Amino acid sequence: MTLNFSSLPQLYDHKFDTIIDVRSPAEFAEDHMPGAINLPVLDNEERARVGTIYVQQSPFLARKLGAALVFRNAADHIEKHLSHHEGDWKPLVYCWRGGQRSGSFAWMLQQIGWRAEAVEGGYQTYRRLVKQFFYDDALPYRLVALDGYTGSAKTDLLAHLQALGVQVLDLEGLANHRGSLLGERPGGQPAQKAFESALAAALSGLDTARPVVVEAESSKIGNLILPPSLWSALCSAPRIQITAPIEARTTYLVSAYDDILSDSEQLRDRLSPLRFHRGHEVVDGWLDMIDAGDKRGLTQALMAQHYDPAYAKSRKAQRAEVIAHIDAPSLDDAGLSAMAVRIEKILGQL
Repeated sequence: MTLNFSSLPQLYDHKFDTIIDVRSPAEFAEDHMPGAINLPVLDNEERARVGTIYVQQSPFLARKLGAALVFRNAADHIEKHLSHHEGDWKPLVYCWRGGQRSGSFAWMLQQIGWRAEAVEGGYQTYRRLVKQFFYDDALPYRLVALDGYTGSAKTDLLAHLQALGVQVLDLEGLANHRGSLLGERPGGQPAQKAFESALAAALSGLDTARPVVVEAESSKIGNLILPPSLWSALCSAPRIQITAPIEARTTYLVSAYDDILSDSEQLRDRLSPLRFHRGHEVVDGWLDMIDAGDKRGLTQALMAQHYDPAYAKSRKAQRAEVIAHIDAPSLDDAGLSAMAVRIEKILGQL
C-alpha cells in the first residue's frame, strides 16, 4: 500500500517515526524530504549500472540485477542501521517515483512486523508539492522585512527577535550565504531544490496568523533564487527601516566578515571585477588597503563606495510601506536586544 499526499502541510504532518529515502546518495545529496535519512538500496555506481543495462541490453536483465542488489542492500540496512527499533516502529519510505525501490524496501520492513508505508509517487510527489507551494500558490504568511544598509546587523537581529518568541525566517542562514558580494560561507550553498526544501520546512512550522520577520533581500542570495511566491511576498512586505552610523556598521562587519577579510587572494578576486562599475581608481584603492592589511579601512570604503550607493539605488525602486524607523547607535548585543524589544512591540500592533 502507498500513501497519497495532496498538499505539503499534509505531507509534513505525516505522523511517522522515521522518513527513509532509499534513493542513491547522489540523489539524496541534491535534495530530500526534511528530516529524512538516506538508506540507499542502490548506490551511485549500482544505479548507473542497472540503468545502463536497462537501456543497452534489456529491461528484464536490469530488473533481475536490480532486485538482487536492492534486497542485498536492504538486508544490510536492516541488520546494521534498523535492528534497534521495536515492533511498533512506523517508517515512511520513498524513492524517486514511488516504485520498486521504495516498494521493495517497505515490503521487507512490513514482513518483519514494522508498520512501514511508501509514498505514492515518491520524491516526485514531494517535489511537485514544493513547486505548487512556491511557484503556483500565493504564500499564506504575513512577512515583515527588516531593511537597512549593509552592516546593519539585520541577520543577528533576527536571532534576538527569535529569542523573544517572534516568528522569523532566516533566508541567509538557509542559503548558507551572507547575501553580498563577499558573502560566501564555508561549505558552499545547497542546491536550489534543497534550498526550497529548507524554506518550505522552515515555513511549515510557522503560524500563518502571526507576522513573520525576514531580512529584506534581493531576488538572489548568492547563487540561489528566491522562489516566486516568496519573492512576491517579500517585495510587498511592509518594512522596518534600521539606521546605524557607518562607524558602527564598520565595526560589526569587520567582525562578521573576518574570514573573507583575512583572505587577501579571494578578496582581490572578488573585488577586481568591480572596475567596470566603480572605476579603476576606486578599486585600486581597495586593493592597496588589502595589501596593507587595513580591514577596517577597506570595509568602510566598500560601504561608502559600493554597498551604500547600490542600496540607495535599489531603495528608489521599492514601493513597499515603511511602518517604522529605528535608529541604532550601537550594534553590540545590548543594542540589538533593545532594538528587538522595540520591534516586538511594533509587531504586536499589526
